[in-house]
Amino acid sequence: MSTETETIWVTQEAYDRLVAELNRLKNEVLPDITQKIANAREEGDLRENGGYHAAREEQGKTDAQIRQLEDRLRRAEVGDAPADDGKVEAGMKVTIRFQGDTDTETFLLGSRELLSMDSSVDLDIYSPTSPLGAAIMGTFAGDTVSYEAPNGKTLTVEIVEAKPF
Repeated sequence: MSTETETIWVTQEAYDRLVAELNRLKNEVLPDITQKIANAREEGDLRENGGYHAAREEQGKTDAQIRQLEDRLRRAEVGDAPADDGKVEAGMKVTIRFQGDTDTETFLLGSRELLSMDSSVDLDIYSPTSPLGAAIMGTFAGDTVSYEAPNGKTLTVEIVEAKPF
């Protein structure tokens, strides 16, 4: 379970997906596991009952997922999707270019919770509180900023594009 107390900024759509997943786990998955455990108990000796142990492990994983979703929802702050004005802010898909490099890098500026329900999205995610995230917050396409990386080096990046995710 997350020990972070940081607010998670999410759109209403992302919040609704998290709520739906929590409800699915509590109302469909967990009762199914409980039934599997009850059926396995009826078979007798639990020490050598593979079905029982597998169901208990599945129950533990599902309980952990439920606690994690409940934590995310407790910390969630629902807001509107960012405006498509080129300003870098949480919820934006940002493309940058490091100084001296011709390649660009595109990532989501936000929290993993924004993508946690959609595994088909293949983007890196940077927190707005990370060194890079904090440096580019509030900038616009065409701006250049420098920041100190965790290794102590000063890096300079150009904001190529910022679009709502």
